[in-house]
Amino acid sequence: MARLLSVNVGLPRDVPWRGETVHTGVYKSPVSGPRRVRRLNIDGDGQGDLRGHGGEMRAVLVYQADSYRHWAAHFGRDDLVHGNFGENFTVEGLPDDEVCVGDRYRVGTAVFEVTQPRVTCYRVGLRLEEPRLPALLVSHGRPGFYLRVIDEGEVEAGQEIVKVADGPERMTVAEIDALLYRAPHPADRLERALRVNALSPGWQASFRALLDQARGDGARPAGNAGLSPASLTPPAWDGFRPLRVQRVVDETPYIRSLWLTDPDGTPLPAARPGQYLTLRAGEAPGTVRSYSLSGRPGAPGYRISVKREEHGRASTWLHTGVRAGDDLQAAAPRGAFVLQDLREDTLPVVFVSAGVGVTPLLAMLHALADDAEATRHPVWWLHATRNEHTHAFAGEVRRLLARLPGSRLRVFYSRPGPAARLTAGTTAGRLTAGTVARLGLPGDAQAYVCGPEPFMRDVTEALRHQGTRRIHTEIFGSDPGSTPGIADRKRPSPHSLPSSGPGPRVEFVRSQVSATWNGDHDSLLELAEACDVPTRWSCRTGVCRTCETALMSGAVDYTTEPVEQPPPSSALICCSRPARDVILDL
Repeated sequence: MARLLSVNVGLPRDVPWRGETVHTGVYKSPVSGPRRVRRLNIDGDGQGDLRGHGGEMRAVLVYQADSYRHWAAHFGRDDLVHGNFGENFTVEGLPDDEVCVGDRYRVGTAVFEVTQPRVTCYRVGLRLEEPRLPALLVSHGRPGFYLRVIDEGEVEAGQEIVKVADGPERMTVAEIDALLYRAPHPADRLERALRVNALSPGWQASFRALLDQARGDGARPAGNAGLSPASLTPPAWDGFRPLRVQRVVDETPYIRSLWLTDPDGTPLPAARPGQYLTLRAGEAPGTVRSYSLSGRPGAPGYRISVKREEHGRASTWLHTGVRAGDDLQAAAPRGAFVLQDLREDTLPVVFVSAGVGVTPLLAMLHALADDAEATRHPVWWLHATRNEHTHAFAGEVRRLLARLPGSRLRVFYSRPGPAARLTAGTTAGRLTAGTVARLGLPGDAQAYVCGPEPFMRDVTEALRHQGTRRIHTEIFGSDPGSTPGIADRKRPSPHSLPSSGPGPRVEFVRSQVSATWNGDHDSLLELAEACDVPTRWSCRTGVCRTCETALMSGAVDYTTEPVEQPPPSSALICCSRPARDVILDL
């Protein structure tokens, strides 16, 4: 019979770690007597980082006494006490390989529902001074799990835990955890997991991404789309190479297209519709920017379309300093924001863009118009721009949509001129979440959204509210830095380190700095931190893939074997070091 051994609570506190201050609620301690469990918390408890912990679906964390015994033997420790793993409930029984997501339990006068496995992060290792622990929780199949509070009530150590309902599909916590973090990711099991309504929305989104990846177009999947954007094709070349500007076209006074070809006339490798090209700006050699490919996929050359930003060095140079016949240095097309395989269904496709965000969707529209099978898919094209003078590719879009029977066009001018002629499908006004809700878009669609971040956030929320579940969004290049739980402080600008020794050269290309690897750091992540290069990480042990970074040139070795290997075109910088000179998209 399962039993509640200990109720553990603790409010967030600041603790020192590696020269930083971490705000964390992982320090839990047992309490005596009854405690009230509420929708978001146990009385006296709190979470330090609400992006990764806490909330309705993660109100109570459970860990098992049997796992305590396992880790005590594994680490040779005799100092582990209840609450050490950051859990609220330490229990006897309820093993991860028997408890299923969706199971419901009564403890005292409260009722709970299992929602997901624990998402491991570095803070559980910080508490126990075992940095490898986040990876070990996954590889040993002992993550623990979260509960949602169905009925609030009082609980107390010593009470019996009574199952009151079985979860659908009977998928255990350990099975769900392995399905996300460890290969393989079979489509039939992903479909089963997505039928478990109790599974938290974040895990559902990860499994939908993995399912889309598993249903790809026959290419060998690379990476784990459930944890980070994954590309189905490796980059066509290593590092940067010259591409020649064949011609230049001004689409609007603010957007210029450049057609790029191989200098020797050989057709360029085909890019997937939606991918981007990364360029080094010629007049500012360290400046690196990414631009979506806007032309027809499979054409012998590439088209990029660049908006001139008021203070943008690279975009200004591409608008004013580049002419036909010039050579540009370009990395191979990359990106996982690509048109999914549409051959196995007839679902509608919804494209939503604002401003220059139209460019990757335009490449996707070209691909649909060229595919005879795509005529089975109703297409909605929604685009927002200021007025007719900023409306790029208007004629091209209408011609492509004319080749797709039943397609629908809606264009929104936020500031139309006084004499503006609004053609069919064009409306004065903004494309907002409210507008999306009123358009009657199909809820079972594949949706692709690109534009400024606030626009994407609002539109994505509106699409989800109306029932759309397959929503793909684009962030160009490397993601912004993310260091969960680390207190904000003023940080120096990225800077190079003095060269010392004969080691490999590491270039953080987007930050315009480099360093020589001399073994003074345990990982590329630590070297980036020493250079004050913005990074993204969470577990620091090769599990969560938050640190996955495009490897634009070179190769790495892993000091700690990742739970699942990334593709050769990217690196988990938290647990790798350079095997030779490398260029990282940081």
